[in-house]
Amino acid sequence: MAVSGQRRRPVVALYERIADAVHDGTYPPGSTLPSEPKLAAELGVSRPALREALLLLQEDGVLTVRRGVGRTVNDRPPRRGFEHVQPLEELIGGGSPLRVRALLRTVEEPTDFTTQHLLAPARAELRFWESVLTGEGTAAALSHEWAAPDELLDRTHPEFARALRAAETGGATESGPGAGEDRGTARASGPGPARGPSVSMLSVLVGASRETALSAHSGITATLLGRRRGEQLGRPADTPAVLVTQVVRVGETPVLAAKHMLPTGAPALPVLQSH
Repeated sequence: MAVSGQRRRPVVALYERIADAVHDGTYPPGSTLPSEPKLAAELGVSRPALREALLLLQEDGVLTVRRGVGRTVNDRPPRRGFEHVQPLEELIGGGSPLRVRALLRTVEEPTDFTTQHLLAPARAELRFWESVLTGEGTAAALSHEWAAPDELLDRTHPEFARALRAAETGGATESGPGAGEDRGTARASGPGPARGPSVSMLSVLVGASRETALSAHSGITATLLGRRRGEQLGRPADTPAVLVTQVVRVGETPVLAAKHMLPTGAPALPVLQSH
């Protein structure tokens, strides 16, 4: 299944709630979901909306209907496409990966988002990368990515720490007025223009993790671009968009957190991996 402007948002939200409940163990593999009336009452939704969400979950291989039993959770429900640890530029680019255009490579203090998802202490210094993903000359997504503090990465995933440092010695990046707005206090990573690679931080992490197991969890919400992001993507401020948040871990330790903004008309985002 892919999220697009054609999908009705209430059903998407309901689909996500049930999928989250499956993946967090509320409805573990092999379990049977409550009956439709009971589940609709528990979730506070209408039965027609619930039925459509359940049909989509069946279609995507999360649930199976068993005669005389009801809807059961498959033994190995597929994870969301963006929970497979794969760079966004490859995930939504299909056979032709999107191009990553670096806007900003810097170091900043934690925000509410990074404090929550990277468990960063208040005075920590976090690498922050801002990029626009483009395909066929059109801006398809705006990505904000943060790495955990260097000292934590040096202990938890030293290969990623080394790869990040090496990557940031790459070509010059582009930055513009207001590039650091709304993200707390930012510092340039060195004298002169910020420098960094035309790749995503997640791509660097995946490349450095051939011997390290990664896991990821993501969330998705509907929103509007707003003025600054609209300017960066060449769209009006009131353009509808999908906001994807992602946290990647090594074991139980978060090493990367990201926000990806995909405006209406961007390539479809896989929500569940089909068989």
